[in-house]
Amino acid sequence: MPTVIAHAAVPLALGWALGPRKVSGRLLAAGVLAAMLPDADVVAFKLGIAYADAFGHRGTSHSIVFALAVGALGALASHWLRAPPLWAALWLALCTLSHPLLDACTNGGLGVALLWPWSDARWFAPWRPIAVSPIGAGFFSLRGLRVLWSEALWVWLPLLALAAPWALLRARRTPEPAR
Repeated sequence: MPTVIAHAAVPLALGWALGPRKVSGRLLAAGVLAAMLPDADVVAFKLGIAYADAFGHRGTSHSIVFALAVGALGALASHWLRAPPLWAALWLALCTLSHPLLDACTNGGLGVALLWPWSDARWFAPWRPIAVSPIGAGFFSLRGLRVLWSEALWVWLPLLALAAPWALLRARRTPEPAR
């Protein structure tokens, strides 16, 4: 898996590209949390649930169904998120789905159960350039630094390169406030 920090890159880059008129601060924060949420499944290790189990790491919480469920909760909380219900649902589902898609691009682990409950099969992307992050305290090591470098190269830089033109274009179209 990429680090929890890298999972925040997708909503942050999209939020920057779209701007505060489309993505309120609350919706952006909820998107960052939604992008990190699937890794709450690491608690399964403490509960004795095997990694490869449907409810293990990279299982159910890394599925399209889970992303849609988070999106549905976003629609219910849309007023608080300061967004129309459909937009809140789409935003949170996309942010949540970005997590397993990034995990599928890592060079380790068992893959992601993207199609659960229809299939327990674990899926990897055909191209896996992102170094898998160590779980737990192993992150604070030389390997952890290599993972951060890999994420900068394969996650942060491409997302910023894609978001920057949109953000600049949006900034050029936004009229300056009257003085």
